[in-house]
Amino acid sequence: MARRRKRKSRRRQEGRKILEHVPQYNLESGEDKPVTAARKFIQVKGIVPPALILVKRNEHTTDRYFWAEKGLFGAQYVEENHFLFPSLRILESPVEKTAVAVSSR
Repeated sequence: MARRRKRKSRRRQEGRKILEHVPQYNLESGEDKPVTAARKFIQVKGIVPPALILVKRNEHTTDRYFWAEKGLFGAQYVEENHFLFPSLRILESPVEKTAVAVSSR
């Protein structure tokens, strides 16, 4: 039987492209849970939002977090809902808007 390809969300792809322009930091979780390790790393290094934190849990798994003004979020959530984050709106490529001239006669 042929396997169907998973449909890629345009909104998520757009969010992933935006997150490519955000500074990234890599660390290993060590004894802490990944989210705790990310929070400690942000506090120690004094990282300013927006930033992407990649926490290596083990040799196969890396958790991705987005550090925003509002707090720490999962990167997948941010990819899908990037329009909710003001710091990412600046990084978005400006959409060309054409003005339509209407005469009032």
